[in-house]
Amino acid sequence: MTATTSTFRTGHIGLNVTDLDRSLGFYRDLLGFEVLSEGKEEDRRFALLGRAGQLSLTVWQQADGAFAPDRAGLHHLAFAVDTIEEVKAYESELRVYGVEFAYEGVVAHREGAASGGIFFHDPDGIRLEISSPLGAETAPAPVTAAPTCGFF
Repeated sequence: MTATTSTFRTGHIGLNVTDLDRSLGFYRDLLGFEVLSEGKEEDRRFALLGRAGQLSLTVWQQADGAFAPDRAGLHHLAFAVDTIEEVKAYESELRVYGVEFAYEGVVAHREGAASGGIFFHDPDGIRLEISSPLGAETAPAPVTAAPTCGFF
């Protein structure tokens, strides 16, 4: 099979959640996703989320328990913003909401990196990241031998 790499990209991410309403409150109200559409059929509920009408994330209410980092599957989901100030603004809002953070404050992606961000968990324990390509030069790197987003 021959593929054209210039058109190959992530279309959207699908996450299993335990409570759709709680997850919508988190992803819509805190992270600013728009609800593009919802499906509700008794126990089968889902929502398509995006920005500017473009699908980015689908949340499916079909999980029985919290995210398990020791199982094969999603490691973490990373969102990118343009500036470290945007990262810090998200951090402030998430702290008010009582979100659990993996590290204290903005951290560098690795020792000496200019890129960095915040690492936290959604209501089901799914590890999330919001980062910027620049501005974390003076931030600590919590893990020296591997990328900060790596082991947990």
